[in-house]
Amino acid sequence: QVQLVESGGGLVQAGGSLRLSCAASGRTFSSYGMGWFRQAPGKEREFVAGINWSGADTTYADSVKGRFTISRDNAKNTVYLQMNSLKPEDTAVYYCARKSVVPPYKYDYWGQGTQVTVSS
Repeated sequence: QVQLVESGGGLVQAGGSLRLSCAASGRTFSSYGMGWFRQAPGKEREFVAGINWSGADTTYADSVKGRFTISRDNAKNTVYLQMNSLKPEDTAVYYCARKSVVPPYKYDYWGQGTQVTVSS
């Protein structure tokens, strides 16, 4: 059973920074792509950033490009989301998820989420 545990959320002023971490259980972490998603109150969950198994390939939502950076440390079974120049509209619960290696390559395991609140 895979467990994903997020941490690093909190309250920050607009323009500030936070770094989220997602620690994964299991010995096969380095075989999987990972992603960060977020869900704001009253809104659907949306993709934020993704990273492939090696860390060489990353993708971002247009709303966070240039401000957020996803990275991973396979030796520590951890994926990170560095968030800079935060805006009030970034306020949401942030989730990490593991991407399946079989078609249709859905995100099949999810963490419990960590709250990020950006004050104006």
